[in-house]
Amino acid sequence: MVTDTAAASPRTAPEADAPTALEAELLRLAGSVPDPELPQLSLADLGVVRAARRHPDGRVEIALTPTYTGCPAVETMAEDIRRVLAEHGHRDTAVHTVLSPPWTTDDITAEGRRKLAEAGIAPPRPGGPAPSGGPVPLTLAVRCPHCGSTETELLSRFSSTACKALRRCVACREPFDHFKELL
Repeated sequence: MVTDTAAASPRTAPEADAPTALEAELLRLAGSVPDPELPQLSLADLGVVRAARRHPDGRVEIALTPTYTGCPAVETMAEDIRRVLAEHGHRDTAVHTVLSPPWTTDDITAEGRRKLAEAGIAPPRPGGPAPSGGPVPLTLAVRCPHCGSTETELLSRFSSTACKALRRCVACREPFDHFKELL
């Protein structure tokens, strides 16, 4: 069962100890699960697996932050994490939904962005912190994953999933998904 609890979540505070070798392995296993909506990405690529903890009695807790609070795939992600960990001998696993700090598209790894582009999905534009506390740089162009042109047009704010928009390249005329930025 997935629960919405930030307080009970394992190792979410910045001052928490670094993960043990076993916890790092648990993170690797949980992160290896493919995203149910974007199977070309692992949960690690997407940056949604936040922490793992193994208790002395053998119980395992995984902290999972969905891409947005209404994400319909969170239960499937939790089930898949529990299945993978059970296959590796960790049968008592709880997956907790952690909403703070919230997930942003900056949590997608460089490898995840590469995989999105390789699959014909324009990755979200990086946001990141503003330089020297100044204004946030704004980039409006969405690059076509097929030909690289920045001359693209929005066809629909929503595509196959709520986190993607449908765009078309003006240069090559190919439609493509764009993973929307969430900062």
